[in-house]
Amino acid sequence: MKNLDDREWLLTNGLGSFASGTVTDARTRTYHGWLVAALDPPSQRTLLLSHIEASLEVAGKVIALGTNYWGNNVIEPKGFELLHRFEIDPVPTWIWQQDNWQLTRQMIMPHVGTVPSDSNTNRVLIQYCYKGEVPGILRLRLMIADRDFHHQQQADPNLQFSQLLEQQQVFLQALRPGWIGTPWRLRWTAGEYQHDPVWYWNYRLPEETNRGLSDHEDLYSPGYLTIHLEPESCLTIEARVGFPSRALPTLQNTDFAEAVQEEQQRLAQTFNFESSTSTQLRQLLRASDQFVVYRASIAGPTVIAGYHWFNDWGRDTLIALPGLALTTQRFDLAKGLLQTFGRYCRHGLIPNTFPNTGAEPSYNSIDAALLWIETLGLYLEATQDWDFLVEEYAVVQQIYKAFMAGTKFNIQVDAADGLVSWDAPGVALTWMDAIVRGQPVTPRRGKPVEINALWYSALCWASSWAQRLSQEDGFEQARLLNQSRRYQQQAAQVKDSMQKFWNPTKGYLYDTIEPDDRLNSQIRPNAVLALSFHHSAFPAHQGRQILEVARAKLLTPYGLRSLAPEDVQYVGKCTGDAEHRDRAYHQGTVWSWLIGSFIRAWQRYNLEEPVPFDWQPLLEHFHAQACIGSISEIFDGDAPHTPRGAIAQAWSVAEVIRHYSRGQG
Repeated sequence: MKNLDDREWLLTNGLGSFASGTVTDARTRTYHGWLVAALDPPSQRTLLLSHIEASLEVAGKVIALGTNYWGNNVIEPKGFELLHRFEIDPVPTWIWQQDNWQLTRQMIMPHVGTVPSDSNTNRVLIQYCYKGEVPGILRLRLMIADRDFHHQQQADPNLQFSQLLEQQQVFLQALRPGWIGTPWRLRWTAGEYQHDPVWYWNYRLPEETNRGLSDHEDLYSPGYLTIHLEPESCLTIEARVGFPSRALPTLQNTDFAEAVQEEQQRLAQTFNFESSTSTQLRQLLRASDQFVVYRASIAGPTVIAGYHWFNDWGRDTLIALPGLALTTQRFDLAKGLLQTFGRYCRHGLIPNTFPNTGAEPSYNSIDAALLWIETLGLYLEATQDWDFLVEEYAVVQQIYKAFMAGTKFNIQVDAADGLVSWDAPGVALTWMDAIVRGQPVTPRRGKPVEINALWYSALCWASSWAQRLSQEDGFEQARLLNQSRRYQQQAAQVKDSMQKFWNPTKGYLYDTIEPDDRLNSQIRPNAVLALSFHHSAFPAHQGRQILEVARAKLLTPYGLRSLAPEDVQYVGKCTGDAEHRDRAYHQGTVWSWLIGSFIRAWQRYNLEEPVPFDWQPLLEHFHAQACIGSISEIFDGDAPHTPRGAIAQAWSVAEVIRHYSRGQG
């Protein structure tokens, strides 16, 4: 028996909706499904169409093409044994075949990216094409659900699925006493539908077993479709959310090819593809676009941190923004994201999570506000859009004043040395934010090194901006020049104080100065982050020493470790249940987004020596591991650095785009 291929694929539609599964068609995660619809974009993601079980009858022989794990550890049927080839470009494509027949399945999720409507909604198109010496009969059994994408569905006598059959379509909706589910419909171009409701019990989801989570699901089948296929014939199916208020055009087989063409044209226009654009870069840019979505509650763009399970987060968005929107010259997108974050600035803080409709943002981040200033600076450098600076300068001042006067979580500048400090129990405000049993795994209270490096860069930006605005009409020149001098003086004080982080014994930076002034000497990548911002407070000889230590202890083929292996707290594999994984998350686990910071710092401090990083392993991962055509969130700290976490992560992809040469690939 062939080994099952556990690589995964991903389709998205610009709303936070997605379709995903494995190459071999076996569902291994709670999050696998063909229509996971974001009903309150990009939130309220709901599994509606899990998959379609296909069987093909040729010359009197019935061949089951599906592959399923069952609760008793049985794999049945074994359709993967007939899977001849899988391709990802331009859309996920499966080809099953034997000597006298071939069946191809392709799938696309048309892009929406705006407010859904009857004609422009969450939907997925599936096309089957048959080649054979004799006609065949294709039977397609629908496997459906109506449940939150984080949880499995279980058979329940109170859970019913209504269905209304019309010509070449069936309307479906889940019902339970006191609850009505999401209405949706399935349409097809040919075939006869047979109402045949039945529950399929006890699917097993082995990736959830590995993660120590609930790992069994029941799926409902309302019926099946029978299609008589002549050689060289195709069938197209559409699953679509909502019961449209008006009749839709009849579904045609040509609709699938048109959807593929429209998506290719959209991507070409979005990224201004040229004939010289390499295949490698095109694929990276397409991957980056999967994270850019529309958020209904703010009526604007946002960035999904990662698939399958993450929402949009402020810190992740701002770290990813330069690669997603500046390197790619999507300047309107960058501006829209910065505007939205600026509009939600409260207490001098930028939200770490956007609100769903009717909810309040969460401000549990110390770095998001400073990252906003840093990213604003990068945007202005790239675009020279000084009118936007005029518009947003008040937000810069709001952040500055809040950090100086003090704000939530006891975030405040220490008047004695000018450094930013914070101290609040039970929370984790930096990017190392894992919490187990109510306690941060890496608390990092006090004065974290990269936070103060960001603070220094923010003061440098603010000084130059005040100087520039003093020359603009409508601004009080003397006041702005005074502001510029004050920011400059504070930046000089912070630069001097940053030497408190220098650890001459290790030739590295202390990770934090804790509230009681103890110095944390763990070797973490935050020192590299501190070297990577637009303005750096550290001299060349220190920068080079820091980078040499990071190269020796943290650098891997996939990014930087979050802790040096010789540390007693180091954990080399991010496996096990949620608690074990959270305890390993920032204790040695490799984060690929950090390779961008390492490259920027190396280019600043070691110009005479090429960056000591070989792109090939990470690009091979992009093409052939985990989620084909994307980059994982994390990797084990120990070799062989197995990919873990989310299968597609925004800042991982963004930082590769930011630094990978357009001439390669």
